[in-house]
Amino acid sequence: MSAPPELPDVVSRAFSVSRKAGYVSFCRNETGRLLATLAATRGGTMAEFGTGCGVGTAWLRSGVRGDGARIVTAELDRQLAKAATQIFADDPQVEVLAADWSTLLDKGPFSLLFLDSGEPTEVGVDAIADLVEPGGIVVLDDFTPCEVWPPIAYGRVDTLREQWLTDERFTAVEVMVASDASAIIATKR
Repeated sequence: MSAPPELPDVVSRAFSVSRKAGYVSFCRNETGRLLATLAATRGGTMAEFGTGCGVGTAWLRSGVRGDGARIVTAELDRQLAKAATQIFADDPQVEVLAADWSTLLDKGPFSLLFLDSGEPTEVGVDAIADLVEPGGIVVLDDFTPCEVWPPIAYGRVDTLREQWLTDERFTAVEVMVASDASAIIATKR
């Protein structure tokens, strides 16, 4: 068995900043590689809601091709946003805001939007759909794979996952990124 591929420099810097900040809740490498791959297909403005210390944003940045694309990201916790800012201080294509994700509403529409699965009222299709351009991609991570329909999580129907997989405004799929983790990729029609 071979060693995993090297991490992009920007991702290594993000991991280092996260460790120094004591922040351990961040984008998995498997999801990160998916983000980098999808970012490589995008131009325009990409966004992340909930930066943490910037690991997800670093994965997005590692995939960006050319100078025309930019990434905006918002983190409510000012200390975490300050840490993330260190990673991208010299990068004019990335803007880190110490703010609630709603401050990004006027910076779209987005060609790619990355966010954690969370409260359906915050990251449900109705809250997000108008923030993505036609043909744009939404990536939600932090799901546990489920082989039944309707999807079940923690003993009840996972309404967030069900919304994204059935909404007629998007073509969506759940993909396993590891044996214990999946993500939803939704493309706006």
